Amino acid sequence: MTVYLVGAGPGALDLLTVRALRLIERADVVVHDRLVGEDILALVPATAAVYDVGKVPGGPDNQDAINELLVRHGRTGRAVVRLKGGDPFVFGRGGEELAVLGAAGVACEVVPGITSAFAAPLAAGIPVTHRGAACGVVVVSARGCARDPELSRLVAAGLTLVILMGVARRAAIARELIEGGLDPSTPVAVVERASTPEQRVSRATIEELGALRVDSPAIIVIGEVAALDLAGGGLEP
Repeated sequence: MTVYLVGAGPGALDLLTVRALRLIERADVVVHDRLVGEDILALVPATAAVYDVGKVPGGPDNQDAINELLVRHGRTGRAVVRLKGGDPFVFGRGGEELAVLGAAGVACEVVPGITSAFAAPLAAGIPVTHRGAACGVVVVSARGCARDPELSRLVAAGLTLVILMGVARRAAIARELIEGGLDPSTPVAVVERASTPEQRVSRATIEELGALRVDSPAIIVIGEVAALDLAGGGLEP
């Protein structure tokens, strides 16, 4: 059998791919992160072994233990589903797990998922690219990348900036971008729990970002498109 690195999408059950659904329903082992919802986990067969290996923000990095778990179960010949929120290769460390499994001689298949980097803005009616407002989009993780002063130049050049895992650092992100030359009045949107019934959208400017009361999981969108709310353009939670 094979270890499947499966993207679970942004949160909503009906945003799973058909391939992901079929693999979950016939899995012998499921190893999932903390962003996979209970309704998706309810699809897992009652006979399957289920491991919650979700990392808590600010907590220890247990990636080595996850790698060992995948290799151990992958060698048993059972169907192992490594279930990740969004897409496994968009800040999901899917590349690391794929490399470890390959080095161990364990067969692996990647099943892409809808990344929250694009689905969350869409759920809020925000197009990450839009004629006259944004000619491109940059997706970064707040864990290290958001300190790059070039990010403010990218936004100023007409590119939308989408930041994942940035809620805890939102005040620092705003300060760094403004110090890097970004206009303090640049629009910002924070989309919490996108595509789920708990979805909430907060809009402000970059200078107001630090004061917003928002919680993880959330996506931060910075740029002119963040002020848009296109009627009928979003995903219904």
